[in-house]
Amino acid sequence: MTNRIQNGGTEVVKAKAEAGSATLSMALAGAEFGDAILRARAGEKGVYMAAYVEQDVAGASFFATELEFGPDGEYVGNKGLPSMNDYEKAGLEKAVGELNPSVEEGKEFCA
Repeated sequence: MTNRIQNGGTEVVKAKAEAGSATLSMALAGAEFGDAILRARAGEKGVYMAAYVEQDVAGASFFATELEFGPDGEYVGNKGLPSMNDYEKAGLEKAVGELNPSVEEGKEFCA
């Protein structure tokens, strides 16, 4: 299951017989995120979406967690990481090790 999730985009491309990309998946994610922000701005309470933001999570200075959005479109709450079993914790440690160099590269690029 983990491998299928990590390679979901590749599976979409293969399912399309190499005749396309997984761009629609990204477009749907963007549309759902925008819709969530608009719902929160309209006064709906308890609107959560995962977002990649600056925060200290497991040794990474940027990470994606579920955020609650408020009436001004800003995030007002952060669920943080859920409880994890040992397999998931090992996966998180591996992911952070791969993520941190990209975060540093991004910071250098922005500077």
